[in-house]
Amino acid sequence: MIALLFLGQQVKASNGNQPTPDPNFYIFICFGQSNMEGAARPEAQDLVSAGPRFLLMPAVDDEQRGRKKGVWCEATPPLCRPNTGLTPADYFGRTLVTSLPENIKIGVIHVAIGGIDIKGFLPDSIAEYVKRAPTWMKPMLAAYDNDPYARIIELAKKAQQEGVIKGILMHQGETNTGDPKWAGMVQQVYDNMLGDLQLKPEEVNLYVGNIVQANGQGVCFGCKKQIDELPQTIHTCQVISSDDCTNGPDRLHFDAAGYRELGCRYGEAVARQLGFEPKRPHIEMPKKIEVPADAVTVENAIPGNEFPKIDKERRAYFRIEAPQARKVVVDICSKKYDMQPDGQGAFMAVTDPLPVGFHYYFMEVNGVRFIDPASETYFGCNREAGGLEVPEGPEGDYYRPQLGVPVGSVRSIYYWSESKKEWRHAMVYTPAEYDLAKNAQKRYPVLYLQHGMGEGETSWTLQGKMQHIMDNAINKGEAVPMIVVMESGDIKAPFNFAGGGSNQQGRSEYGASFYPVLLNDLIPFIDKTFRTKSDRENRAMAGLSWGGHQTFDVVLQNLDKFAWMGTFSGAIFGLDVKTAYNGVFANADEFNKKIHYFYMNWGSDDFIKGQPLVDSLRELGIKVEASESEGTGHEFLTWRRGLRDFVPHIFKGNATSAKKVKKGRK
Repeated sequence: MIALLFLGQQVKASNGNQPTPDPNFYIFICFGQSNMEGAARPEAQDLVSAGPRFLLMPAVDDEQRGRKKGVWCEATPPLCRPNTGLTPADYFGRTLVTSLPENIKIGVIHVAIGGIDIKGFLPDSIAEYVKRAPTWMKPMLAAYDNDPYARIIELAKKAQQEGVIKGILMHQGETNTGDPKWAGMVQQVYDNMLGDLQLKPEEVNLYVGNIVQANGQGVCFGCKKQIDELPQTIHTCQVISSDDCTNGPDRLHFDAAGYRELGCRYGEAVARQLGFEPKRPHIEMPKKIEVPADAVTVENAIPGNEFPKIDKERRAYFRIEAPQARKVVVDICSKKYDMQPDGQGAFMAVTDPLPVGFHYYFMEVNGVRFIDPASETYFGCNREAGGLEVPEGPEGDYYRPQLGVPVGSVRSIYYWSESKKEWRHAMVYTPAEYDLAKNAQKRYPVLYLQHGMGEGETSWTLQGKMQHIMDNAINKGEAVPMIVVMESGDIKAPFNFAGGGSNQQGRSEYGASFYPVLLNDLIPFIDKTFRTKSDRENRAMAGLSWGGHQTFDVVLQNLDKFAWMGTFSGAIFGLDVKTAYNGVFANADEFNKKIHYFYMNWGSDDFIKGQPLVDSLRELGIKVEASESEGTGHEFLTWRRGLRDFVPHIFKGNATSAKKVKKGRK
C-alpha cells in the first residue's frame, strides 16, 4: 500500500502553522464489535483497491502491509487490524466513491473489537471493563492501549486537521441483547464523540447497522428490536437494515456477500443524507448453480444431507459450507471442478455427465485435500475417500438388495498371523442359509476374494456390493451357496515404483508378504472357525486389479490348494506364458484338469486389457473364459459385472459343464 502522508494540497493558515482542512475530504468514524471488525475472509474482488479516493487511517500498525497508525493509506481489507476480515466499512467506502463527485475523497477511522460491550466505549467504564474482560479479548483491547474510545478520538482529531467528519458508523449490540440500558449508553458514546470532537449532531448523523437475522434464526435476533427503536432515543440516528443479508453458518456473523450488501446500504444511506443519488460499485455476484427438480440425493450421502445429488443426465451436484474459504475444488473421476460461492457461506459445483457406477471423490479447500463431510467414506486411493454411486437402471438390480431374497451376513473378524506376529482383519460373507438350524452340519466351499491396489478388506462389500451380488445369484440358483473371505492383502499402501521392486508376475514384491499369511494363517483360521469344505476342489481365489495379480501368484504356485480362479481387470504384467510359474501353462491338459474354471474380465475403456493374455493362453490350449464390460473402465462396475459372471461357474464341476460367458456382456 502507498502511504499518503498528505492528501491534496495543504493550505497553510494565516499563522503559517495549521493546515486548513479540505472540505472535500469526508471522514467517517466506524466502531463496534465483531461484525464491524469483520468476520468474513475477503475474496479476490474485495482486495482490489478502490483507488486513492477511499482512504484508511489505521488505528494500529500493520507491518505486513506497511501501514502505520495514524498515517493515511488506500483502504483495502483488513480495515480494522491485521488478521481481521471484510467489514461493512469496505463497501460503505466503495459505494460513496461511486456515488459522490470525483473531487470528493472518503476516509475511514476504524476501531472495533469482537464481543465488546457498549461499556467498552465509555471513558468512565473502560478501566473496570478491561479488568474483567475475557482472556481472548485482552490482546484486542491491548492493541488500542486498553482504551478503544481514546484511540478513536486521538485519530479523529488528527484527521480533522485534513478533512471534515461527516458521520459515525456503528455496528454493535449483540453483546448487549436485551439490555434495557443499551440505547442510553449508545447515546452517551455518541454525545461524547460529538463533544470531544466539537461536532454538531445535525451535521454528523449516527448510522447503526442491524444484526444477522438468518431468517429469524440469528443467534442475536432478539437484538433487532432494540436497534430498530434506537432512533427513538437518538433523533439523528438512522438504522441500516440487514434484511436478507446473507450470513455464515454460525448465524452470528455475515458472510462476505452479506458484508458487501450491508456496506452498500450504509453507503447509500449516507449518500442520500449528503444530497447525492446513491450508486453501487461493481460487485461480482456468485455464479448461481441451478439444481434441477429431478436431481436426487445419492445413496452414498450421510443421512440428513441433501447433497451430493445426481440428475437424470447423470450430472453430480456438490455443496459444502466453507465461509472462510478462498478456493474450493471437487475432484471426481480424476477431473477437478472449481466450486462457486453461493453468497451464503457455501460453495457449489456441478460436473459433466458421469459414467454409471461407483466413483471416489475428494474436495480441496485452499489446497488442502479432504473427504466431503456429507459423504459416507470408502477406503480407496490408499486412503479414506468420499464415494458417489451414479445409478444404473434395472440392469443393475443384480447388485442391489431385492425384496424376498434371503440376506446373507458379512462378518468382521480378527485373526492371529503367526507368519507376521500380528493381529489381522478380514471380512467374511456367509450365505443366508448358513445360520439356519437345519443346516447346522452343512459345510460350504470358500472363495478368497481380493481387492485392488490402494483399497482394503471392506472394499468389495462397500464399493463392490459383493454381498448383494452373492445373495441374488444364490437365490436364483445361479451360484451355489458359498463363503467369501476378503482380506487387505498388504496392498493398502501404494506400490513403490521408485523403489525398484519388481512388479512382474511371479516376481512381485508388492503384496507378496500376504502370501504366507493367506496360506499358513488365514485359510487354516477360516477352516477352523467356519463350516468349510477344506479341500482344493472347494477353494477358489479371485481378485480385481492387483488382487488379480495376487490371484495369479498364489493359485498358480499352489495348485494343490485351489481349483478355481478369476481376475477382474487383473494387473498381469511381464508374463511369458510359456515359462511363467515354472511352466505351469506348458502342459495345457494337466492345467485344465487342475483348474476347473479360469475366468478373466476387463472394461472396454479399461487401461488394463486382458485380451492379449487370453489369446496367448488359448494358443497354448489353456481353457480360459473372458468377457469385456461394455462402456466401463478400471472401476467397480467392471468388477461387479466380473464377479456376477464368475460365481455361477465355480464349485459346479469342471469347465466343460459350465456355460460360456458371452463377450461384451454388460
